[in-house]
Amino acid sequence: MSPASQRQCGENRGAPATRRPRFPPPTAPQQRRSENAGKDKPSEVRNPRRRSPLPPKSGPLVRHLTFPLLATTLLASFGSSLLYGYNLAVVNSPAVHIKAFYNATWSQRYGQSPSQGLLTVMYSLTVSVFALGGLLGSFPVGMLVTRYGRNGTLVRSTLLVFLAGALMGFSRHLESPEMVIVGRFVTGLHSGICLSVVPMYLGEIAPKNLRGFLGLVPSIFICLGVFSAQVLGLPELLGEDGYWPLFLSLVVIPAFLQLLLLHWFPESPRYLLIEKNNVRGATDALRWFLGKDDVRDVLEEMREEQRSLSSLETISVWQLLRDGSVRWQTLSVVVINMGMQLSGIDAIWFYTNTIFQHAGILGPEIPYTTVGTGAIEVLAGLLGCFTIEKLGRRPLIIIGFSFMGFCCAGITLALVLQVGASHPTSAGKFNPPLTRPAGVPFLMTAELFKQSHRPAAYIVGGSLNWLSNFTVGFVFPFLQMSAGAFCYLVFCGVCVLVTLYVYLVIPETKNKTFVEISQIFAARRPFLAAPAGAVKLVPLGGYGALENSSLELSESSRA
Repeated sequence: MSPASQRQCGENRGAPATRRPRFPPPTAPQQRRSENAGKDKPSEVRNPRRRSPLPPKSGPLVRHLTFPLLATTLLASFGSSLLYGYNLAVVNSPAVHIKAFYNATWSQRYGQSPSQGLLTVMYSLTVSVFALGGLLGSFPVGMLVTRYGRNGTLVRSTLLVFLAGALMGFSRHLESPEMVIVGRFVTGLHSGICLSVVPMYLGEIAPKNLRGFLGLVPSIFICLGVFSAQVLGLPELLGEDGYWPLFLSLVVIPAFLQLLLLHWFPESPRYLLIEKNNVRGATDALRWFLGKDDVRDVLEEMREEQRSLSSLETISVWQLLRDGSVRWQTLSVVVINMGMQLSGIDAIWFYTNTIFQHAGILGPEIPYTTVGTGAIEVLAGLLGCFTIEKLGRRPLIIIGFSFMGFCCAGITLALVLQVGASHPTSAGKFNPPLTRPAGVPFLMTAELFKQSHRPAAYIVGGSLNWLSNFTVGFVFPFLQMSAGAFCYLVFCGVCVLVTLYVYLVIPETKNKTFVEISQIFAARRPFLAAPAGAVKLVPLGGYGALENSSLELSESSRA
């Protein structure tokens, strides 16, 4: 190295120690910009792939499940959803004893035994009248939740359970089959109210990132109710002839606990603010549910929805059906609620023992096989509850209905192939409850509508839900006698059609506010007014949803 280069290097090495910066010190605004830039840039470098699943304004208010939220969800589900599941399955185990009671009472009254067809009609009515009561119970839901609130409606509806329990519990002592049927009808009234009010209540108190999780807790309790009825119906417990009135009337215990405790819990904050304009009550309820003092962000979101509804009142069912702005939501509620009941799950709940008997399972083994089915049902509910916030609503519905259709087709194939076998049990391997779409349809009804339309939407969805339930409960025995193994293909076809509709139409609602979901559907209104042949479906991110950007008019139609 030359001497000149060495001198230059020496000067460079000594520069930091001997020279002072030739630039003037930064001004105050420049200093603040420099500090902010220094703070922002390293965070981007340290977390290059960090993505927040929630909008920044949600903050920490909605990120954690609090004890009040969990307690409210568990209590409301225990006193309402559990009873719905219990009453779905409670008449399955004592079916032989109930029929014998009807036969003996009829013979004592009229001096002759009823025909087999009349006995089948009487028992089918006992099973399906529960759904008929649920259908009628769903009609006044809008009026009840508007007048008494969500919490108040649940508390008052428990009185129906005490009446039903008394009717069914004393029916044998008074030798009255009519009391059993009327008691089942009254329990249906209670379930028809609660099946709509519970998801509405939980959907309004839950933060949007917990709405799916809390919304599926009632479906777990429905499964637990079915499982409880199956376990208590074992011959070693209440499955004997002398205990079936007590078995039917046990519904009063969960109802009593709900009546005793639920009225101490706050009302829905959205109901208090948007419908009653009770700002202080809504603020106190939010602080109690969220466990935070600062609830301004949540209140602002609710006020935004209130402002969007400032010129609207709670609409009726007729107004909902005529409202073109929510036509997609209404149609979606109709499809998923009817599809849920016509997928075959109700036939399995109502007539589990009969189905297993036709599958070739031996009589003494049927009660325990039924309990195994209920246990799988509970596992399916837990799986859906803990994966819905990760997978989303759409995938769960699509996967659930797809596999329900597959299982119904599998049952048909197994029953056809096993004819003539000495001990055929292959049909029992296809278990639709394992793959059913859980309680997502009930949750979706709460998410697809804003406050003004939600009660009417629950009346529509609930009434169709119960009407389909009644149809399956009453018609299935006769369908099974006429079509044999092929009766399950009807359910398979329904599952396929619902899967296609959800895939093409319903968007994902996870982590979206009610206003944002309404805006997604509002973008689809041009589809209904577009000329025939002018619509082109473009898959969006692999889902194929009909977003506004996917509706393109061809050049010929524009000309």
